[in-house]
Parts: sequence; structure tokens; C-alpha cells
Amino acid sequence: MDLLYKQLIRSSVLGTIILLSLLFIPAGTLRYWQGWVYVIVFIIASAAYSMYLAKHDPALLKRRTEAGISYEKEPAQKIIIFFLFATCIALIILSSLDVRRGWSLVPWYISIIGDMLVVFSFYMFYLVSKVNTYAAANIRVEEGQKVITVGPYRFIRHPMYLGAIFLFIGTSLALGSWWTLLLIPVLLSILVARILNEEKILVRDLPGYAKYQKKVRTRLIPFIW
Repeated sequence: MDLLYKQLIRSSVLGTIILLSLLFIPAGTLRYWQGWVYVIVFIIASAAYSMYLAKHDPALLKRRTEAGISYEKEPAQKIIIFFLFATCIALIILSSLDVRRGWSLVPWYISIIGDMLVVFSFYMFYLVSKVNTYAAANIRVEEGQKVITVGPYRFIRHPMYLGAIFLFIGTSLALGSWWTLLLIPVLLSILVARILNEEKILVRDLPGYAKYQKKVRTRLIPFIW
């Protein structure tokens, strides 16, 4: 088996174990149906996305697996990724504590809508990946990389991050916690910091990006920013 696929399997198994631990240990029970449904939906969606990349763009699959603080070259991005990961972990733990303490009463259909948003977020990742083989999980400009102006990039400069917003909101709702929605503005602020720093790097290192900025004015959310 190719080394990349072995690495993907190992990271997927480890990630699933960590996710299950963060969900069910703080909850103090396995009778947390929102958590189980979320895990199943997330695993299926991420597996489908990974299988698509494995078949159609193994190079991008490798770029997407190179995620985390150690893969970021810019000091600012290392700090940003640390806070992003920490806030995501806090969101999951808070949702579990919410269930344990009964702080929120979220209707079942809201949780299902959240799961649907999670699926939609991976669909957005797929749309981005179809047109941008350089959509790495870390900030870098590679030799031969070009500015992408097709697909969702016709309308939004950072569609992958828009997909991440749907994932964050979907996760909060899917896990049955209103209180975790308070962390969404924090996550948005972190994404804004990442985008602003990333665009400085792209203008500096990617020919044609400054021109693309003038053509496509929307960074993340249409009519807002």
C-alpha cells in the first residue's frame, strides 16, 4: 500500500479515536445520539471526499493531509492554527458538557439540519478541489502554481474557508448545543486573521493574485466581506 494511503488511514483512525474521546468522555455517557450521528456523518463525508481525491487528485490529497502547526512556514500562521485547533476542541468538549448538564434543549430536527450542513461543507470542499489542485491545508505557494479563477473562485476568493464556516455551524447544531454557537464568532475571527495573512503571502509570492483581488472583491461572505 502506498505510504500516503497508510498515513491517511493512520490519521483517520487516530482522528476518530480523538473525536470519540472528546465527545463521550466529557458527556459521561454513550447515550448521546447526536454525537453518534455526527460521528457517522462526519466519517462518511470525509471518507467520500478522501476517496475522491485518492482517485482523481492524489497530489491534492497529500497536500490536504499536511495539516497542523508543524506544516505552516509563517510564524503568524502557526499561532493562528494553534488557536483554530484549540477553539474547535473547545467547541466539541463544550457540546458534550452541555448534554451532560442539560444546559440546552435543541430540537432533534435542528441537529439533523446541522448534520446536513456538515455534509454540505464537504460538498463545498469537493467543488473547490475540482478546480484547485493547490488547495493545501497549509499556507504556501508552489512552483508552477497559478491563480484559480473558475468554479467557486469566480465569486469568492476563499471558498474553502466558507465551507469551513458551514462545518463549524453544522457541528454546533448537530451536537445539540446552543451554547457552542458562542464560539462561532471566535472561529470566524480566527479565519479572518488567517485570510488576511494568507492574502499578503499570495500577493507577495503568487503572480497575478493582486489582479485577481481587484476582479473578485468578495473574500469570504458575499455582500459582507
